[in-house]
Amino acid sequence: MSAVTLPEGDWIRGISIRQPWTTAILTGAKTIENRPRPWRPGWVLLHASQQIDRPALRLPLVARTIRGRELVTGAVVGVARITDCHQDPDGSPPCTQWAQADAWHVVLADVQELALPVPVGGQLGPWKPTPDLLKQVFQQLPGFRP
Repeated sequence: MSAVTLPEGDWIRGISIRQPWTTAILTGAKTIENRPRPWRPGWVLLHASQQIDRPALRLPLVARTIRGRELVTGAVVGVARITDCHQDPDGSPPCTQWAQADAWHVVLADVQELALPVPVGGQLGPWKPTPDLLKQVFQQLPGFRP
């Protein structure tokens, strides 16, 4: 297995998302993340924050999507690429069944789940991962090419 050659500089951020939403993204069903402010396109580490959105566990859409999956918290669990960020026009139907009105919809693609979660604290808003964290994450994704 060869080491991944990662780009230099500021090319990736972390995004902390409460469970079960993180797991719904990892399944491939939830392709957007709702945010109060826009995010720029590019690669992100998917971080499952310490908190679990307990009421969301009772939503049928969520329950069906995450059935049988472990809800890891406090760890990076995957990577994804933000391809777009938009708001739905007033009065229009939501862009997906996961979209919330009046939120910015961060569109996620190329989602790759890690086999082993990497424990780390996250934070609100985009955060910059350490070189050591990136090394631990991308050791698990030898075929990754940004």
